Amino acid sequence: MLTTLKTSYTDTRAADLAWALGREPLPALATLDLELAGARLQLRLLGASHQVLLEEARMHCSETVACIPGSSTPLPLGVAKRVGDWEYEFAARVEVLSPGCFAGRAQELLALVSDHPHGLAGVFPGSPHAFTAMLAQRHEGQVHWRTWHAYPQDGQLVATRTRVGVRRRTGGARPGTGAEPGRAAERPGRAGAEPGRLDPTAV
Repeated sequence: MLTTLKTSYTDTRAADLAWALGREPLPALATLDLELAGARLQLRLLGASHQVLLEEARMHCSETVACIPGSSTPLPLGVAKRVGDWEYEFAARVEVLSPGCFAGRAQELLALVSDHPHGLAGVFPGSPHAFTAMLAQRHEGQVHWRTWHAYPQDGQLVATRTRVGVRRRTGGARPGTGAEPGRAAERPGRAGAEPGRLDPTAV
């Protein structure tokens, strides 16, 4: 689904984005409600990026990536965290593109998301390449979503990917996280490293 967001486009930057887990629903400019094999998912476009609400079997997860005034948690490169019986994994990266490449990439992503039954994209008035797009699916018992946040004035495209599902291992940390059971493994800071290629054709 593609929509034009009824708000003015402000000159925000990728570096202004912050990440938060567990926030209450924020005012949304557009939403998409999905049922994914028993999981209820709501994709929400905010005035400054996105929020995802997930509910299944009386468990809840809320992810917010937005320009949040006063937030002290910058956009992390990666997060691995337990939320109840779920494993939550998040990764983010920033692409810096030339104006011509940015325009082509924006058209590709908007076409992909707007034509997808589990996709929601919003374009800001005044700039056809200023947008936020979201795409979700369920795969092997887990819920996945990807988002893209475009900042054409800087040629920056922020891409995130998230996976939430029941833990497959118990009694210790997942290999490679270095985290103790029940502890989050986070790499805070600006999103600039490569957390694995974010293919826009797959969620």
